[in-house]
Amino acid sequence: MEYKDYYKMLGVSKSATQDEIKKAYRKLAVKYHPDKNPGDKTAEAKFKEINEANEVLSDSEKRKRYDELGANWKYYQQGSQGGFDWSKYQKQYGGGSQSFYTDFGDLGSAFGDGGFSDFFEAFFGREGFGGTRQRSRSASFKGEDLQAQLSITLEEAYKGVEKIFEINGQKIKLKIKKGAYDGQILKLPGKGNPGTSGGLNGDLFITIIIQRHPLYNRIDDDLYMDLPVDIYTAVLGGKADVNTLKGKIKVTILPETSNGKTLRLAGMGMPRYGKENEYGDLYIKVNPQTPKNLSQAEIKLFKKLASLRGK
Repeated sequence: MEYKDYYKMLGVSKSATQDEIKKAYRKLAVKYHPDKNPGDKTAEAKFKEINEANEVLSDSEKRKRYDELGANWKYYQQGSQGGFDWSKYQKQYGGGSQSFYTDFGDLGSAFGDGGFSDFFEAFFGREGFGGTRQRSRSASFKGEDLQAQLSITLEEAYKGVEKIFEINGQKIKLKIKKGAYDGQILKLPGKGNPGTSGGLNGDLFITIIIQRHPLYNRIDDDLYMDLPVDIYTAVLGGKADVNTLKGKIKVTILPETSNGKTLRLAGMGMPRYGKENEYGDLYIKVNPQTPKNLSQAEIKLFKKLASLRGK
């Protein structure tokens, strides 16, 4: 008789907790459920296996007996040598099951005669599935969750935006609040794959992708940008136009402003997500521009200026 490794069937370790066993079983049961794999004999056999494994591992007494059996399996293969009492495994095994999936109905009719393996029947009895033969045929499972990405501009993230898109054949309307950030995950309950046998739909998780902006670099809720100014304004001082997400404004450039000087405009950055009337800051790095295509008169004046500076 072939030994059944129930832990391997569920993909869990021998030290797995009941919660880990339950989660592993549920994931596999959803994957191989007959309603999702009509006519697939391989999936049907796998479904039968994982239910048998769960029936044993989700019941503390069955699991204890199974673990003891595994440690002494070599004696069984050698013809029950070593004085090990196999009769305690071969008795009929009743009682209530603790398994998560309890609505399979008659497993014999679902999978043909012999709803569980010879291995199971030999050590736990034909009625080892505590009462499942009297239960209803249908079972409800929540549908699988879906994941998707949605790309928006920085301007859309600044103002907030409503997007309409299609996924899985259904039209989705998503309202994105102002201040949304790159990598943010939004959950849409019930917009995932449909459940089976009346189960709840899964959820849809949307990851927000903020497109790269040609002018601004965003760090948290602050914005950073370079501001080109002519060398005359940088030396003599004056006003410079700045394009912000709130609109165009003028900023004051002080005389003798050096290259790389950073100006901070409070409250001119991105909205803080979920917080009304709160904004980050805008940081402007002044970048004086060297004049091009100088006239002879301009060159003469620059030479005179250089001589005045001892150059």
